[in-house]
Amino acid sequence: MTQTTQRDLVAEYFAGFRTSDHARILATLTDDVEWVIHGHRTTRGKAEFDGEIENPAFSGSPQLDVHCVHEDGPVVVTTGEGRGVSVEHGPLRFAFNDLFTFRDNLIARVDSYVVPLP
Repeated sequence: MTQTTQRDLVAEYFAGFRTSDHARILATLTDDVEWVIHGHRTTRGKAEFDGEIENPAFSGSPQLDVHCVHEDGPVVVTTGEGRGVSVEHGPLRFAFNDLFTFRDNLIARVDSYVVPLP
């Protein structure tokens, strides 16, 4: 049996977001996960994290294209671009950088940086 790598878990996390599959995303996280969406908010624990997966300010699931993945010890860093639909403003494009910190083979912290694109 092969062991799931940190990169595999990050890929599973993104696959879950692309389909708004809460259970799939939550299975990659520690119970006390912290998600810092810099400039927006911080969630603590799976229940708060779950509430942010499908933010009511957005419609549908995002399209997420991961361009780069770098791993160093317990940290995986990704960069990419995404598209989504804001309820208030309509379609939007954004660049993202997510830093995943692992503990006990699960994601314990996510630092997300999101920049709107024209």
